[in-house]
Parts: sequence; C-alpha cells; structure tokens
Amino acid sequence: MGARHNAGLTQDQLAKRLGRPQSFVAKYENRERRLDVIEFLSLSKALGLNPHEAIHFIEEYIK
Repeated sequence: MGARHNAGLTQDQLAKRLGRPQSFVAKYENRERRLDVIEFLSLSKALGLNPHEAIHFIEEYIK
C-alpha cells in the first residue's frame, strides 16, 4: 500500500494502469494473494519503481 499511496494513486487508478480490476490490487494489498514475478514487474512499472530497489526493500522488510 505504501508505494501506491506515495505515488498518489487510488486502488482503482492503479488497477486501470495494470489493466486489472480494483479487487486485484485490494487482494494483494490485504495479503490475500501474492504477485508472480510478471505481475510484480508490471506493478513496479505502473508505480514508477525500480524493481531492483523494490526487491531490496522487501528483503529488508522480511528480515
């Protein structure tokens, strides 16, 4: 959720960028589902994130 909020996007706006329903964004934000690598790369692009930096952040978060 943090990256989406930092980008100033609603779930619906992000979902439209991804070509997915809003429920797709809600489910991964609520940890009801995980992203596969292709979805992760698409999400990173839609949020304007460097996927390598995002992975590093995730690695630090789960330590």
